[in-house]
Amino acid sequence: MLFKSNFVLEIINNSIMKRALIALVVSLIVLASAALWFFKMEKSVTTPELLTFGIIIVLVGFGLYFAYIRFTGARRDEPPEDELSKKMLQKTAAWSYYISLYMWVFMIWLKDRVTLDTEQVLGAGILSMAVIFFLCWVVIRFRGLRNE
Repeated sequence: MLFKSNFVLEIINNSIMKRALIALVVSLIVLASAALWFFKMEKSVTTPELLTFGIIIVLVGFGLYFAYIRFTGARRDEPPEDELSKKMLQKTAAWSYYISLYMWVFMIWLKDRVTLDTEQVLGAGILSMAVIFFLCWVVIRFRGLRNE
């Protein structure tokens, strides 16, 4: 019986490693494509492009951190998701969704007053949603869940 439970745990840890490997590969592909985009530009780099590249670097760093946490947790035979991490992720998603709704309202209001392409507004909005999720995750990670 012990052999069977160890076998099942080994299968679960392999799936955790595969998920961490996927996160690592996706982060590296995004980083490589952003680097190619950045170095293949023929004109001078503008501030919004530099800001976009910086945000991409931060998000890739978050992905790499996530993959690192998964790898070290699997190496220590920790469960991939416990009740606390699920609750923190649920709280982060709720906060970021709520804040993103107001961010979209602001961006729609801003688009009426400033001439921007729809693609730029949509791209900035999606990137802003990722940054909002990251910031909410950082706040909840350091603040913790209070009396819940």
